[in-house]
Parts: sequence; C-alpha cells; structure tokens
Amino acid sequence: MQRIEQIEAPPLNEALVQTSTAYAKVRHLIPEVEWAAHAPLIAQIERLKEARNAVILAHNYQTPEIFHGVADITGDSLALAKRAAESEADIIVLCGVHFMAETAKIINPDKTVLIPDLEAGCSLAESITGADVRQLKERHPGVPVVTYVNTSAEVKAETDVCCTSANAIEVVESLGVDRVIFLPDEYLGRWVAANTEVEVILWNGRCEVHEQFTADDVRDYRSQFPGVKVIAHPECSLEVLHEADMVGSTSGMISYVAEQRPERVVMITECSMSDNVAAEFPELEFVRPCTICPHMKKITLGKIVDSLQHLQHEVTVDPEVAQRARRSVERMLEVGRGSGG
Repeated sequence: MQRIEQIEAPPLNEALVQTSTAYAKVRHLIPEVEWAAHAPLIAQIERLKEARNAVILAHNYQTPEIFHGVADITGDSLALAKRAAESEADIIVLCGVHFMAETAKIINPDKTVLIPDLEAGCSLAESITGADVRQLKERHPGVPVVTYVNTSAEVKAETDVCCTSANAIEVVESLGVDRVIFLPDEYLGRWVAANTEVEVILWNGRCEVHEQFTADDVRDYRSQFPGVKVIAHPECSLEVLHEADMVGSTSGMISYVAEQRPERVVMITECSMSDNVAAEFPELEFVRPCTICPHMKKITLGKIVDSLQHLQHEVTVDPEVAQRARRSVERMLEVGRGSGG
C-alpha cells in the first residue's frame, strides 16, 4: 500500500471546536488544560481516518481520550474484531494489545491491520506458545483444548475451540466431555472449574493486572465506601471473586452498571475501564482501583497519528495459521455469542 500525503493537525482553536462534542462526554474526567493537548491530535486523527478510509478499534482498557475521542468501535477483544468485519474501511487501527490485532486480522484477512505500538503485549498471551499446547495434547491425548481468546494466533491454531470470559463455562460444557484442557488463564480456569462438573486441566498463565487484586482489597473498599457494589473480572483469583457482588467480563460489567445503576460501584479490573464507563454514567459514583495495564498504556494519541500517517505497524498472520485459528473461533461462535475479555 502506497503512502499518501501527510496530513497535519489543525490549529488549537479549530481543534477545540472540532472536538467539543467528545470533550463534553469526558470533561469530568479530563481537565481543560489536558484536553488542549489532546484536541489537535484527535482532530488530526479524524482527518487521517477519512483520508486513509480507516476505522479505529479501541479496547475497554484504553484511556478516555482514545476510547471517547477517536474510537469508532469500542468493546472487548472479540467484539472489536467481529464488528470491524462489518465495516467498509480498508484499514483497521487496533488500539489494544498485539493478540487483539492478530484476532482482527484472522477475522478480517483482506483488511490491513495496524497496531500503534508493536511492544503492546499481554502477560496472558505471552505465557504460552503453540509448542506448549502441542506438548499438553501429547500428555493428555484425546482431551479437548479450550483456549481463552487472549492468546496468540499460533496458540488458537492448536486449539479445539476458543472462549471468552463471558461464555467460558458454556463452551466447556458444550463439549459433552468429562475433562478439558483450559488455557492459558489459571484464574479464569479456576472460576470455570468452580462452576461446572467438568474436570479442568489448568495452565499457569495470569493477567498481571488482575492477579494484583486481593480479597483484603475488596473488604477494604467495602469498609471505606459503605454500600459499594463490587463487580469483578473472572481473571481475578477465586478469593477475590467470592467477595464480589457480581462476576463478569468487561461487557458484562458494563451491562450490570447499565441495568442495575448502583449508586456507588467499584470495578475490580484495569482502571481505565472505570473511567470509560463513568463517562457514560456521570450520575453514578465510581470508586477507582487504579491498577494499570502497562501494555494497554503504550497506545497513545501520538502513536495513533504515526500509525495512520505512515501506515505502521502492520500485523500479519501466516495464512495457514490464520485458517486454523479462525476455525477455533468459529466453533466458539457456533456454541453461543458470548463476549468478554
């Protein structure tokens, strides 16, 4: 794909006008002086998207200026990839981590997929390789492999069926077997095992964000903020999940807030999630446990500009690997349309 003429940011005053609608949503989260630094980049990105026929996908853990400022499609990793397939855009810019960009490419093989920072990784995805999965299958012959979508394409390619944090139990039980290998999240696997009769063979992967939370943290939130509703992601330990009022995927958490409207709520997950949901429900009080994903925070407005300006960094997946990985995702979709991650 050829590069086209560079597109510059507009003057500050013009950018502030152009981004005023977006700022209205996040003004209680981002001070005006900070928005003044974001606005020219946001306006430049909008120009670049139009010129490149590009769409921006932003995961729920992206910062508010990205999530509410430039994203066209927001959500969890699988929902992003699926919705991108419905777009007429030629280029997908994935504001998230590398396995998400791979998943977007797997589901959208004919589109150009870019990630603003190649170093945006994931402790879960990096905890296991395709070779590890092959060894597990040799050790447990005939036992089906269920793999969380938070994994690389090569791991998905070695998998019988993928799952999300929302439909993991449903997928495991749909196989009609006594035992499954569940990869790679140990804590999500323990949550599945606690809620099904199926024996779950675990891997030792963990999310470096969610493993930081403890049951004492949850009890402290309840003590400091009387009446707070605690909603936790199943990538947390069982000790944490047992202390929560609700356990759910990122999309499940959003649905809970929208339907229940708790006056005071704490989300036991990455801290930008609370900011982004709070922008939609300014009347609610969000207690923010500021546990940051360092990989998600590698994505910035400036890097998005560079990615669109120079069409960098393109994410590719070997076609044979992509075909096998796609099958494991499609099998999951045949079971049910859960979303999560």
